[in-house]
Amino acid sequence: MVDPRGQRFAAAVTTVVLALALLTASGRLLAAQAAVFAIGAFAGAQASPYSRVFATLIRPYLSPPTDYEDARPPRFAQAVGLACALAGVAGFWGGWPVLGYGAAGAAFAAAFLNAAFGFCLGCEIYLAFVRATNRQRNRASNRATNSQMEVTR
Repeated sequence: MVDPRGQRFAAAVTTVVLALALLTASGRLLAAQAAVFAIGAFAGAQASPYSRVFATLIRPYLSPPTDYEDARPPRFAQAVGLACALAGVAGFWGGWPVLGYGAAGAAFAAAFLNAAFGFCLGCEIYLAFVRATNRQRNRASNRATNSQMEVTR
């Protein structure tokens, strides 16, 4: 479980880093952000450097959170951010600026939505995937149950 305020803080810092990477077409800055995304994706969102800054320097001055969020959707969102950042790095370093700007811009848009409005696009993609997977599982289970009922008749 994670404090959603920490996720929004991390998204705000990410938004600034990605804006700077876009303004300067800096593959290095985008690569540094990719490393931050990788930590969040593989070690968990709460292990991200930005989340650690929030937990150490900001959270002690706030009231306790009123609710927590499941850590799986933000972790997936970090993996999506990592994929975008790596594509952007490949674009900037490989001489394909359209790919660099497009991928970094997609990551920037998603981070901005989370920072400004609390809407985590990667989290929503994760939840849609889970719902679709559960529907398929339920259909398969229903078909198996119906087949067993026909055999026993």
